[in-house]
Amino acid sequence: MSFCQFFGGEIYKDHFKPGMYVCSKCNHPLFSSRSKFAHSSPWPAFTDTIREDSVTKMMETLTAFKVLCGKCGNGLGHEFVNDGPEEGVSRF
Repeated sequence: MSFCQFFGGEIYKDHFKPGMYVCSKCNHPLFSSRSKFAHSSPWPAFTDTIREDSVTKMMETLTAFKVLCGKCGNGLGHEFVNDGPEEGVSRF
């Protein structure tokens, strides 16, 4: 599964079958379906990456990090601190 189409047509937002989400540019493993949860944003939402080096994060604000593919630097969106499905859990 490639992740993520930014300009409409996001087909994985409501996709909850088991699998792995990879970078759409280089196929680097990013997220597991086990960390995916339903959210009101127009994109898929995850609580954690597959590995620590799956993504690179750059702080944008105190509560948001810009998230890039850990291999090729493709822009993936953001990590929102404490905006996950449980208190104290972040949302990618």
